[in-house]
Amino acid sequence: MSKNKLAKFADLTTYGHVIQLSYNKLISEGFPFKGNWNRDFFKNDHPIVLELGCGKGEYTVGLARLFPDKNFIGIDIKGSRMWSGAKEVHLNELSNCGFVRTNIELLSHFFAEDEVSEIWITFPDPQMKRTNKRLTAVRFLKQYSEILLPEGVIHLKTDSDFLYQYTLATIEVNHFPVQVNTCDLYTSGLADEILSIRTYYEQQWLDRGKTIKYLRYIPHGVNLKEPEVEIEFDDYRSFGRNSTNRDHLETRK
Repeated sequence: MSKNKLAKFADLTTYGHVIQLSYNKLISEGFPFKGNWNRDFFKNDHPIVLELGCGKGEYTVGLARLFPDKNFIGIDIKGSRMWSGAKEVHLNELSNCGFVRTNIELLSHFFAEDEVSEIWITFPDPQMKRTNKRLTAVRFLKQYSEILLPEGVIHLKTDSDFLYQYTLATIEVNHFPVQVNTCDLYTSGLADEILSIRTYYEQQWLDRGKTIKYLRYIPHGVNLKEPEVEIEFDDYRSFGRNSTNRDHLETRK
């Protein structure tokens, strides 16, 4: 592990707004803020919004700046990426913003029923070959439904036509209400100050001429079904996690 990463991990341990908990401790002792985020962490009664796979935390921090009357939590397993957003929160003393370093599969251990009002999913790996790894798959939707309020919404921003079409199919087969749907955000007229927040990876896609898709919908129901559809894979290559150099790109196929 590089010295730079070690320094970032050391920084994270000093930030009171960053939560890092070992799996063993989480399972054996539980999470004290579960069901008590407003009372014990944010110390207010404002709505709670999550960004899943937050990466550098651009959306988490950007939304926290725009909406001081809401609480925002970025979630990612990669601490070295999360450090950027966590440091910005620390330097600017944003009291309505926090981060949790964990796997998204463990959400139900951190949040209680009806504790979350919105979930943002920004530019996730489309996982074209592994349905259960897609963050809009039924496996994850069941978890989201448990912690979301009855009218809680999911926001999806993605460059991937595959993930966009898959999510639309999942919405259709489960009859989810759709509030917003566009296959080209920046020509739709919908790109307000919220949707115009750009993550590091989004800017890379825009620079390559890719269109950005956006969906806002309400997941509900208990007997959710995976769509039985065949969707064409994305025909372009995605940026490697640790480099934007074209020599270090990994295929999406």
